[in-house]
Amino acid sequence: MANYYVGTAGTTPISRNSYSVTTTDPTDVFSFDVFGSNQNINLNLHNIRYGDADIRLYRDNNYNGVVDASDTYITGSARGGTSDDSVNVSGLSGGRYLAQVYRYSGTAVYYDLDISTARPSNLLSREVNVGALTSDRNYGGSISNYNTADVYSFSLGFYAGVNINLTGLSNDADIRLIRDNNNNGIVDSGEVVGSSTRGGTLSDSIRTDLSGNYFLQVYQYSGSTGYTLNFDHFTTTYA
Repeated sequence: MANYYVGTAGTTPISRNSYSVTTTDPTDVFSFDVFGSNQNINLNLHNIRYGDADIRLYRDNNYNGVVDASDTYITGSARGGTSDDSVNVSGLSGGRYLAQVYRYSGTAVYYDLDISTARPSNLLSREVNVGALTSDRNYGGSISNYNTADVYSFSLGFYAGVNINLTGLSNDADIRLIRDNNNNGIVDSGEVVGSSTRGGTLSDSIRTDLSGNYFLQVYQYSGSTGYTLNFDHFTTTYA
């Protein structure tokens, strides 16, 4: 097991790239500090290759940088294969936390890890791959303190557009449309190209008719809620 202290997490992501877990060294632990109250922690385990790795988040109660019996498990993600794993948690107090990356399958599994405390999360995990949008699509999900954001990736071709509608809310959630221009998996300045932040349980909507690759993020504003997300595809007369 390898242990790394990566410093204080903040809204600017901490990135660690091309690390690996193997059959002889199956876990890596990244410890970091968070200051203040009612904080968010966002983790994105991505660019996983040559096997399957997953992630867990703990509170390091004894500040020793190692996962042990005194620590508190918070949540984790264990999606199959090379799918991205993400953790997005809100309402946390200051302290030291541990991101534990562990091998599930494969001899030597390589990965990249991003850590931030931004609200909403500025990490773009490819959680739901909508793909090329050529017809209407409908999805359902839920947002809570233990899952503050869901991310949908999709592309629009020429002569196409989409109306994106978030409905069925019991608490306040919002949406934003992102173009990751530098493909770094992080929401950088100028990359949010649309947003809807209506209050309470009011529905949110975004429209675009520009071709390209997009991320649509559903994120928590307050409380827990289920939701329905509709991609209403339409054609245009221009590219």
